[in-house]
Amino acid sequence: MVTLQPPDSHHLLAAVGWLELGNPSEALLELARLSPDNRIHPDALEVAWTIHSNMRDWDRCVEVARELTTVAPELSFGWIHLSYALHELKRTREAYDNLIPVLERFPGDWLMSYNLACYACQMGELKEASRWLAGAMVKGDRKEVTQMAQEDPDLAPLFKEEK
Repeated sequence: MVTLQPPDSHHLLAAVGWLELGNPSEALLELARLSPDNRIHPDALEVAWTIHSNMRDWDRCVEVARELTTVAPELSFGWIHLSYALHELKRTREAYDNLIPVLERFPGDWLMSYNLACYACQMGELKEASRWLAGAMVKGDRKEVTQMAQEDPDLAPLFKEEK
C-alpha cells in the first residue's frame, strides 16, 4: 500500500487530531480536503469509519467499510469494521455471516474470533460463542481478551450461563 504524501498526509493527521479533540465535524471537513483519489486510500477510509462511528452513523460506517473491503480486502480491519457496523444496526446475523467467509484469510486475528463470539452470543448461540471466545484467547493476549470479554455487554449472556 502506498503511503499518503503531503499535503494529504497532513490532512489525514489533522482529521485524527480533530477526532481526538472530540470534534468529528471538523475531522470530516479535514478529510474532505484530501485529493479525490486519496479519499479511498485505506488509511483515509479507516479514519472516515472512525469518525462516523464516533457520530454513531452506522449506515455511513457500513458504506465506508464496504468501500474499504473493496479497495483493500487484504486488511482485516475493513471486514471487522463492516461487521461491527452491521451489528450496531441490529443486523447481527449479517455481521456474523460477513466474517465467516474471510476468517481463513486472517488466521491470527484474535479480534475477528472475539467479534464472532459476541455475535454468536447475541444470537443465543452460547456454545458457539464460547468456542469463538476460546479461539480469541489463544490468538490474542489471554489476560487482555478475558478482561475485555468480562466487561463486554455483548458477552454477558455467556458469563451468566457459566455461573
